[in-house]
Amino acid sequence: MPKIDPETQKLHDEINGMIQKFKDDQKAKADCTWQEKCGDMGDIPKLRLASKKILKGHINKVNSVHFAGDSRHCVTGSLDGKLIIWDTWTANKVQVIPLRSAWVMTVAFSPSGNFVACGGMDNQCTVYDVNNRDASGVAKMTRELLGYEGFLSSCRFLDDGHLITGSGDMKICHWDLEKGVKTMDFNGHAGDIAGLSLSPDMKTYITGSVDKTAKLWDVREDSYKQMFFGHEMDVNSVCYHPSGFGFASCSEDQTARLYDIRSDQQIAQYEPPQKNTGFTSCALSTSGRYLMCSGIEGNIHAWDTVKVSHNAMLQGHENRITCIGLSPNGMCLASTSWDQQVRLWL
Repeated sequence: MPKIDPETQKLHDEINGMIQKFKDDQKAKADCTWQEKCGDMGDIPKLRLASKKILKGHINKVNSVHFAGDSRHCVTGSLDGKLIIWDTWTANKVQVIPLRSAWVMTVAFSPSGNFVACGGMDNQCTVYDVNNRDASGVAKMTRELLGYEGFLSSCRFLDDGHLITGSGDMKICHWDLEKGVKTMDFNGHAGDIAGLSLSPDMKTYITGSVDKTAKLWDVREDSYKQMFFGHEMDVNSVCYHPSGFGFASCSEDQTARLYDIRSDQQIAQYEPPQKNTGFTSCALSTSGRYLMCSGIEGNIHAWDTVKVSHNAMLQGHENRITCIGLSPNGMCLASTSWDQQVRLWL
């Protein structure tokens, strides 16, 4: 670690002091805790998801997965330089899309299933039309979105014509895909943006960052509505609660947390039994009662969000899990890993 000069250290201490004051004020105004209010609720059954299918096709680390709106098809991106669109019902490949750059870090399926987007260390976002083929027979590239000064870490479609991205240059960009132009471009965090999650109504979104914070944004505006503290290391992933009133996050600090937007604070913290793994990705069940996080050690941990208790651990991957994604209907959990596998948990 480089030595911090006294002036910078003073600013660090001042910021940390302000954050602690916010937390103390929130605690003083809280009339009860999440556990106290939910203590008399019944336990939920143990999560009994099993790895029913292994999607084989990638020949390098698989970094990202995302489902289409039909809950049947998903897209995965790998360092082998391929996007693969899968039919999760049959475990067959639907399309294989070769990429110009192998360093893909994020993928997204449009809700309609008509488009996929990807990006990574090539510092751009590329959009493909899965219903139209070019002369070589692969999905037609419709847009190459340039202008990033850092890697692309996350992207999500609002609809077929609009896309939001977060990147390693700390910026959030909104794109009009029909015109191929940015409609908004602004600094979102004080560090790399690592994760992005859209609200159920598509009107707001949450971002997580290396600066240890998460922020709430309105899709129409370029300034954040709320900032959430708590994590002690990088916030790697965020996931909106199905109610739209909260969200979950997970971090390198070996915790996952649940935040309530209306009370503007963290209401629960979840830890693995052994406290031996950081987390790379998180997902909430359609009821919001199960929280699942993928661990660096290769397991998926699940908690009862209400009782704040560890519920299950899903084992199968042989290396770091990079991403998990739940189908919109809540019936299938997909996970990607450095072991080159995509697993479907049902």
